[in-house]
Amino acid sequence: MASKQNKLKIIPLGGLGEIGKNLTVYEYGKDIIIVDCGIGFPDDEMYGIDAVIPDVSYLEENADRIRGLFLTHGHEDHIGAIPYILRKINPPIYATRLTAGLVEIKLEEHRLLKQAKITTVEAGNIIKAGCFSVEFIHINHSIADAVSFAIKTPIGTVVHTGDFKIDVTPVTGGMADLARLGALGKEGVLALLPDSTNVEKNGHSESESKVGARFDELFKDCDKRIIVTTFASNVDRIQQIINSAAKYKRKVGITGRSMENIMRVSTELGYMKVPEGVLVSMDKIKSVPKNKTVIITTGSQGEEMSALHRMAFSEHKQVDIDAGDRIIISASAIPGNERTITRVIDELFAKGAEVIYNRIADLHVSGHACREELKMMIALTKPKYFIPLHGETRMLHQHAKLAKEMGIEPKNIVVSRIGSVIELTQKSIRENGEVPSGKVLVDGTGIGDVGSVVLRDRKHLADEGMIVVILTMSSEDGSLVSVPEIITRGFVYIKEADGLIEEMRRVVFESLESCSAHRITDHSGIKGRVKGNLSGYLYKSIRRSPMILPVIIEV
Repeated sequence: MASKQNKLKIIPLGGLGEIGKNLTVYEYGKDIIIVDCGIGFPDDEMYGIDAVIPDVSYLEENADRIRGLFLTHGHEDHIGAIPYILRKINPPIYATRLTAGLVEIKLEEHRLLKQAKITTVEAGNIIKAGCFSVEFIHINHSIADAVSFAIKTPIGTVVHTGDFKIDVTPVTGGMADLARLGALGKEGVLALLPDSTNVEKNGHSESESKVGARFDELFKDCDKRIIVTTFASNVDRIQQIINSAAKYKRKVGITGRSMENIMRVSTELGYMKVPEGVLVSMDKIKSVPKNKTVIITTGSQGEEMSALHRMAFSEHKQVDIDAGDRIIISASAIPGNERTITRVIDELFAKGAEVIYNRIADLHVSGHACREELKMMIALTKPKYFIPLHGETRMLHQHAKLAKEMGIEPKNIVVSRIGSVIELTQKSIRENGEVPSGKVLVDGTGIGDVGSVVLRDRKHLADEGMIVVILTMSSEDGSLVSVPEIITRGFVYIKEADGLIEEMRRVVFESLESCSAHRITDHSGIKGRVKGNLSGYLYKSIRRSPMILPVIIEV
């Protein structure tokens, strides 16, 4: 029996108003469970940032109440933040075999595997976690072993879909368990929290097997070396590339750390089958005739450190691109990555390679449900309440509109935001309060030590450059010992701007004279006067506002 004072609280700490950084908290009474723990990708304004993770301050405060972290699948935007979060909270982790294998690799790299508590679960299993019980339901996505969750709570069942599509001809794993979702709908679903990524696309998503047929066409009668890049996590896609290579008697080399990791895990766990003798090391592939080789590489998003990027810009140690290459980019751009991908494609063309990419050929299908599949999920589960997840703000609102069209009452639909507390009872749903939330920035090994002030400075440096003014002054009377030295970075090339540098030096001298006249002798006052006057001069004369750093050296 549900206690009268207890309400089910659902708290999204990521994945709303954005693509990525997925993390949803379910709370009832003294018990908390977490679904997914992903990273987000830094935007163009986040100079030098490697990744963005959710703010889990609320979970840190309530660590003793957390009964488990449940993972829907192994994509970075659902598991990538685990190594960072595990330093703060260490709940039991429940995941299917491939997802668990990918998490283990990630934790091993961060030297955290020994402290992790990972339990492998199969689709169909039910895990008890405090007052919650979580049922793993097989679903289709662009990675094997993806699941949705039926979360049984004291006031009803919540279906959390995770990323999903309905593929009637999947490469492996079988079709999504629609029968179980339908059975849950008949039993009664209190709330549905579905993936909203492709709500703007009409119809149905296409089957992954379609891409395999396209690979066959591109491999047949090709007399060039073939280089293919795709998402490393798309095991079915990689399997189809290997199948086509084996069919046309080509040897396969793998390059890129994430691609090598996924190959190792998926083959060890039996999710990928590589015919004997097809796979060769990158060291040995040079001895195979080029027209008998296929290289599968990372870099489908144009990432600067990826293997394909290094090939394109002649920085890869083992592969040189030339006119004898056919390069297949089997992926679509994650929003925000279009420019980096285009830059890599342009460079590959410049090297004379033949480049086949998604805009000119059907080389990718989405792993996310389109509108008809989203309608089917609503029709199967028949939820009372509807809370769209995983999408930018417009997607969430479009999904809410779709739910209304499917007959869900507007008062029972909540388009929420990160940090908002959604309270559910059997009779009502509402947003009531907030918890700490937001973005924590990862820069190298630093977690959260780069904030808005640092980012603002980095943007300032990138946009306007920097001027360092070195003042060597006497420690006895504060007089200037030598001519002020002016160093610029990202501002002007000094040899071509002698006149400007001399004018800047003049302004510095005038600033020091002004300090002397007004008896300003403290270092902070002198620096402030020099910085202010020089900044004003530069803006008036050339309409630029570089960062100015006065430095005083006493001798």
